[in-house]
Amino acid sequence: MSTITIPTVEELLEQSAATGEFRAAVADFQNSGKANDRVSFGRFDPPVKVMRVVCGLLEAAPDLAIDSVYVEGRSGCSDYRGVVDVNAGGERFNFVWDCAWRAKEQGWTDYFGDPDQQRAAKSFGYRCFEKFEKTN
Repeated sequence: MSTITIPTVEELLEQSAATGEFRAAVADFQNSGKANDRVSFGRFDPPVKVMRVVCGLLEAAPDLAIDSVYVEGRSGCSDYRGVVDVNAGGERFNFVWDCAWRAKEQGWTDYFGDPDQQRAAKSFGYRCFEKFEKTN
């Protein structure tokens, strides 16, 4: 079985055009799990899923000078979907992160024949995006 290499948030930030202030805010968010002035999100959005969106954004738009994000999503058992507004709405992306979808794509099932979403989430991390696209 081959190993799947997923870049860390630090590696993604290093390869991005994100501002120094945003980089510091992401590090703070990663350590605390709490929103701050540059990484904010809805009241019911799980911080771990918000971090996946930040990573997805950094990978999808490495040339974007990101200074702040606001993530608004709906979280299900295997999915997290919504929008991320970048730089106070200057850019907007729709996303669907879905580990059950990724498991189906890989042909991974569990003992009962259902998509092995735990395996997909552990193996692919933030790379379980079915969709991550700019809308404006």
